[in-house]
Amino acid sequence: MKRIIVLSYIMVLGIGQLFAQKPLYKNSKLSPEERAADLLELMTLDEKIAQMQCMWRGEPSKKELFPNGEFSPDKAREILPNSIGSLARINEDLGPDATGAHPTLSPKDAAEQYNKVQKYFVEETRLGIPVLIHEEGLHGQQAEDATSFPAPIALASSWNEDLLTDIFTIVGKEIRLRGGRQVLAPVVDVVRDPRWGRTEECMGEDPYLVSRLGVAQVKAYQGDGIYLGEDKVGATLKHFGVHGIPEGGNNTAPSNVDERTAREVYLKPFKDCIDAGVMNVMVTYNELWGLPVHANKKLLKDILRDEMGFGGVVVSDYYGISNLVNIDLVTPSISEAGFLSLKAGVDIELPDKEGFQYLKKYIEEGKLAETEIDEVVTRILIEKIRLRLFDDPYVDPDKAEQFVGCEANREVAYRAAAESMVLLKNDDDFLPLKKDEIKTIAFIGPNADRCILGGYASTPKQCISPLQAMMEKYGNEINILYAEGAKITDVNSPFPEVIRLVPREENDARIEEAVEVAKKADVVVLFVGSNEAVAREAYGPTAPGDMPTLGLLNGQDDLINQIVALGKPTCAVVNSGQPLSIGKLAESVPAVIQGWFLGQEGGYAMVDALFGDINPSGKLPITFPRSAGHIPSYYAYKPSSRRGYNLGLDVSPLFPFGFGLSYTTFEYKNLRLSNNEMKKDDSVIVSIEVTNTGDREGAEVVQMYIHDDYSSVTRPVKELKGFKKIWLEPGQTQTVTFPITPDLLAFYDVDMNWIVESGDFTILLGTSSETTQSVKLKVTE
Repeated sequence: MKRIIVLSYIMVLGIGQLFAQKPLYKNSKLSPEERAADLLELMTLDEKIAQMQCMWRGEPSKKELFPNGEFSPDKAREILPNSIGSLARINEDLGPDATGAHPTLSPKDAAEQYNKVQKYFVEETRLGIPVLIHEEGLHGQQAEDATSFPAPIALASSWNEDLLTDIFTIVGKEIRLRGGRQVLAPVVDVVRDPRWGRTEECMGEDPYLVSRLGVAQVKAYQGDGIYLGEDKVGATLKHFGVHGIPEGGNNTAPSNVDERTAREVYLKPFKDCIDAGVMNVMVTYNELWGLPVHANKKLLKDILRDEMGFGGVVVSDYYGISNLVNIDLVTPSISEAGFLSLKAGVDIELPDKEGFQYLKKYIEEGKLAETEIDEVVTRILIEKIRLRLFDDPYVDPDKAEQFVGCEANREVAYRAAAESMVLLKNDDDFLPLKKDEIKTIAFIGPNADRCILGGYASTPKQCISPLQAMMEKYGNEINILYAEGAKITDVNSPFPEVIRLVPREENDARIEEAVEVAKKADVVVLFVGSNEAVAREAYGPTAPGDMPTLGLLNGQDDLINQIVALGKPTCAVVNSGQPLSIGKLAESVPAVIQGWFLGQEGGYAMVDALFGDINPSGKLPITFPRSAGHIPSYYAYKPSSRRGYNLGLDVSPLFPFGFGLSYTTFEYKNLRLSNNEMKKDDSVIVSIEVTNTGDREGAEVVQMYIHDDYSSVTRPVKELKGFKKIWLEPGQTQTVTFPITPDLLAFYDVDMNWIVESGDFTILLGTSSETTQSVKLKVTE
C-alpha cells in the first residue's frame, strides 16, 4: 500500500511538472517556425491584429503610456487591452519639441525605460509577447550621445565595404544596448535626381555600388545566424519600389520609369540585400505604374514575395497607409486604406494605429480570411523570436552608458570622415597646405564654424567644426582668423516645418567683414555649400525639402568672387548633402574638396585633409551636373541620350561618377583578359596593374565598367560591375583582378526574360567612369 501511495505521488508530481513546463513558444531549442506556430494557436483574433500595429504620436499616443514621465502598466492595460506589436523610437522623450526636433533620453535612461516597458509586455500580458522597438539608424542612431557618422552619400564616397561593416556594427550595437531591436535602415534607393532632398540619405546613382554597400550594412546589423547575436538588430530596407527619381525631384511624387529600368536599376539593391537575408522591407511612398506602392500587389507580392523570395516582414512607411486617403486619393476611407494595404502585401502599419485597427470588420464581412492575418502574424512572431526578444528581452543600462559614443567608436567616425572626402581639383599641388609657410590663415564661410551632421541625427557626445579643430591643432603655431561671410538659413536643422533663407541684405555686411578678414591672411580657406536645412526630407505637404536649384545660395557666389579678387591663395571645402553646381567656384580657386556632411569628427578630418595628415581617397558616388538644367546627369545613360545642347553649351558633367583625385598619382597598365572569349555559362578574369607613381601613400578605387556593344534592347553606354579599393606605398604596384561572370552581362530582354546574349562586350577599367582603358570580350553560345 505504501508503495502504491509513493507511485501515485510520483505520477502526480510528474503531471504537475509537465503542466509547469514553459509553453513551446518559449522553448529556445525549437525552431522559430515551430515556436511561432505554437504561439499563434493560443492567440485571439484581436491579439493577432494588435501585433500588426504600432504606437507613436497618434490616438492613443505613446505618450499616454507615460503619465508624469514614468511608464504606467495600468495605463498600458487600459489603452492596450490586446497588447501591441511595436512601439516607435522608445529613446525619444515622448515626442517632438516646438521646433519639430525629437529630444531623446541618455543611453542609461533609455535602457532603463526600455526595461520597464518590456517587463510589462513580457511579464504582465496574457501571453507575454514582447514588444518590438524600432529606431532610426541611417548613419548613427537618432538619439542623444549616439556616435554620428558621415551621411550615407558621404560614406558611399569611400567605396569601402569593410569600413561600412565597421560603422554599422557599431550603430547596431548602440541601438541594441538602448533597447532597439529593429533599425529603419539601410536606405538602398538609387538616386538619379539630385534635386531630391533625400539625396544625402542615399548611396548614389549606381545600383551595383548601392547593392554592395547595402549588403555590407545588412550583414553588419544582423550577422549571419538564425538567432541574432546579442549585439545585432534586424535591418529594414528603405524604400521598396522606386523612390530615388521622383517627378520633378519632389519627394513622394510619381516615379515615371518603365518596368525594365525599375527592375535593373532601382530594385536591384533590394534583391541583393534580400539574398543577403535582410529581415524587413519598408514600402516607398511613391506610386509606380499607376498605383501607390502601399496598394501595389504587383510590387509587394508578385515581385517582392514571389520573384525575389522575400520571407520577412513588410512595414509601411510612416503614414504611408493614410496617404492613400489624404494624398493619393485612392479611397476616402482609412479603414479601406488599411484593407487595401494588407491585401497588397503590407504586414505592419507604422507608426500609429490607423487603417489596420479596422481589419477585424473585413473578416466579419467575409472580405478577408483570418488565415491571411495568420500568415502575416506568423512572420512577425518569427522575427521577434529570431531577435531573441522571448529569450533575452532586457538590456544592461550600464553597458549602454559605457559603449554608446565611446572613444573607440569615435575613432571609427574619424576614419569614416577621412575616407568620405573627395578631392575634386588640385591645380599645381595647391594642397596640402604647408603649415611652416603660413603665418596667418582665414577660415571663411557659413560652414567654417559648424559641425553639420545631416538628417536623421541627434546630438553626439562630441561634434567639432573645422574652425574648432584648426584652433585645437594649430592655434599655437598659426594665427587663425574667422568670418562667417554668409548665413544661409534662419535655422540649421531639418526638423522645423518652415525654413527660410536669411534676408539677402543681411549677408552684405557679413561679406564685407569677411573681405576685411581675408586681407590679413596669407591663405584663405572657404567653407561653402549648404546645410541640413537647405535640402532635407519633405516630410509633409507643409514641410517641403526639395530644391529646384543646385547652386550656392544666399550670396555665397558674391562672397567667393570678392575673396578671390583679393588675389590671396585660396581653396575651398564644400559641405552639402547633394552634388552642387559649383562650376564657377571650381574655375575660381585652384583646389576644391567635396566634404559632404561628415559627422561628428568632420572638423578634424577636413583640417587634416587640408594639411596633408589625410590623403583624400574618396570617389564620387553620384555625378555632379553643371546645373539643375543638366538633370538627368547620371553616367549610365542610353546611347540616344546626351547628344549635346545648342549654342555650344556643354552637355558633359561638371565632375563624373567615380571621379576623385589624390595627393599622389596612379598609373594603370597591362589591361588583359584571361581569355578573350567566354561561353554564356562560363567566366573570365580581367586584370590590370596599378602603380603608385607619386611620393606618398595613397588609396585608389579601381573601377570596372561593362558595355554590351549591340543588344536586342537598348543598353546603357556603360555600367559599373566591379570595384576594389587598394592602398599603395610610393612605387608599389598591385595587380587588381575582377571576375566577369554571366550575371554581370545579363539583362531583361524584350519579353522580360533575364538572359545573357552572345556578342561583343567592351570591358573598361580605370579611375572613374570617364577615365578608363578598354578591352574586348566575345561571348559565345
